[in-house]
Amino acid sequence: MKYSNREKNLYQHQPCQESFFCQNCGHVVSFTGAGTKHRNHCPHCLFSLHVDVLPGDRSANCSGLMEPIGVWIRKNQEWAIIHRCRRCGHLSSNRIAADDNPIMLMSIAVAPLANPPFPLEKMTQVLNDTTGDNNEQD
Repeated sequence: MKYSNREKNLYQHQPCQESFFCQNCGHVVSFTGAGTKHRNHCPHCLFSLHVDVLPGDRSANCSGLMEPIGVWIRKNQEWAIIHRCRRCGHLSSNRIAADDNPIMLMSIAVAPLANPPFPLEKMTQVLNDTTGDNNEQD
């Protein structure tokens, strides 16, 4: 999606109150219900679009789908979604919205636990080595 020079930087200082179709799941997304006037991702699938270099500036020329790949907790205990652009790999962080799908948020949060970077059997071995339990019978 291309933005005119007039539209660029428009949303850095004023709210975006436009509805849009999510390019990932097709839902109509409205700014109402978000708990903020700066809607930047779909509350259903949590995908976004790579349109900004800085939040609200509409200066990115990529327009790739931004996939939600993780969550993190800010200093104030507020959750934020980590997005990665499927086209160029750009990473960004966006505050969650009040109406975000809680099941999608939790599935992203626990995804690393479901697919650890090591075999699960290794955890048992490490735990046994630390506690001195070698499964030896007396």
